Amino acid sequence: MDSVLGLIKLRIKKGTNLKACDTSSSDPYVFVTMAEQVLKTGVVKDNCNPEWNEELTLYVKDVNIPIHLTVSDKDTFSADDNMGDAEIDLKPYLRCVKMELSDLPDGHVIKIIYPDRTNCLAEESNCIWKNGKIVQEMCLRLRNVKSGEITVEIEWVSVTDSKGLSEVEF
Repeated sequence: MDSVLGLIKLRIKKGTNLKACDTSSSDPYVFVTMAEQVLKTGVVKDNCNPEWNEELTLYVKDVNIPIHLTVSDKDTFSADDNMGDAEIDLKPYLRCVKMELSDLPDGHVIKIIYPDRTNCLAEESNCIWKNGKIVQEMCLRLRNVKSGEITVEIEWVSVTDSKGLSEVEF
């Protein structure tokens, strides 16, 4: 565990306006990778606006490795269809965590991250103080597809006996 800096709780909330891969709908799920870690959500049947509300936990060894999300359509008799992908750059969020803030009012905005050519944000995203922690909710525009967005939230979890973010340079 000494090479692990901490954990990221990734809440995969919902998809919006996802591509219909079957006749008029899809059976979407989200495939999550970060370095060698591979996780996935459950499948939501017949829905182009699914609500997963699932929490996945990833360990962080290198802040420069993004979280990669791929939305796919579950097929029974053929290969699953790709419905787009997105990446989460952890560095803007982790810079806020590294400030080691405390006792802020719930909902206090610590940083605003704007969409640009280097990220998948569909709209501005806030790092906010919520229940004694900093969280970032974001709406990600899916790449390599005509339409579709997924809403996710990330939260840092410190790990006992790890070096944490104190020595990490951004």
